[in-house]
Amino acid sequence: MREVIVRYGLYVIDVLVVTLFFYWLFLLVRGTRAVQVLKGLLILLIAAFIAQRLKLTTFNFLVKGLWQVLILAFVILFAPEIRRALAEVGQRRFFRGFLKEAKPGYFDQIIEAIAILSKKKKGALIALERETGLKTYIETGIRIDSEVSRELLSTIFLPSTPLHDGAVIIQGNRVAAAGCLLPFTRNPDVSKRMGMRHRAALGLSEETDAIVIVVSEETGKISLAVGGRLTRDLDETTLSKTLQNLLLRPLPKGKEK
Repeated sequence: MREVIVRYGLYVIDVLVVTLFFYWLFLLVRGTRAVQVLKGLLILLIAAFIAQRLKLTTFNFLVKGLWQVLILAFVILFAPEIRRALAEVGQRRFFRGFLKEAKPGYFDQIIEAIAILSKKKKGALIALERETGLKTYIETGIRIDSEVSRELLSTIFLPSTPLHDGAVIIQGNRVAAAGCLLPFTRNPDVSKRMGMRHRAALGLSEETDAIVIVVSEETGKISLAVGGRLTRDLDETTLSKTLQNLLLRPLPKGKEK
C-alpha cells in the first residue's frame, strides 16, 4: 500500500512540474511571434499521437523526419527568446546572493537629467544594466566610461549632438556608452503608432533584464520599459521610487550603516 502511495505521489509531482514548466514557457512567449509556432507544434504533436495510435506507418515516418528539422529551425528562429529564458533563470533570487549591491549615489543625477529633458521635450533613451550584461549593445555605440551626471546625460540628448539619436547605457554608476543601437520589439501586438525610441526600449527589455527609460520627443512624457512591458506617463517621484525598487536591495544584517 505504501509503495502505491509513493508511486502515485511521484506521478502527481511529475505532472505538476511539467505543468509549471509549460505555464512558465507560455508566460515567456506570450505576446511574441513564438506563440503561433508553439501552437503549430502542439497541433503536430497531437496529430503524431493520433497517427501512432491508429498505426499510420507512412504518416509516422514523415512526422519523425519533420521533428528533427523543426527543432533545429526553432532554435535558429527563436534564439532571442531562448536567450531571454536562460537569462531569466539566472536572474532568480537564488543566484543573486553572489552579486554586488547597487549603489544609490547616481539615482538623483539620472532623475534630474530626465526631469530636465522632459521639461524641454528632448527625446531620450537610457538603459540601466542589471544582471544581464549589455556589452553587445555597448559595442554598437561610442565608449564614454564616465561618472553619471545630469549635465552629461542632458547634453548627450541635445538635438545638436551626434549621439542624441542612440541610447545611453549605464553600468553601475558609470555611463558606459552613448549612441548605442538597441533591438526593436518583436511583440506583434505593439501599436504601429509607437515611436522608435519606445520600440527600442521594449525590444531591449524583452531580450534582457535591463531597465529602459524613455522621454518622448513630442510630448516630453516619461516611460519605463521592464520585462517587455512599457509603463507610460510617469512623474519624477514615481520614476525614482520604481528605480529604487528595481535596482536596490536591502543590505544584509551587519552591513547597514
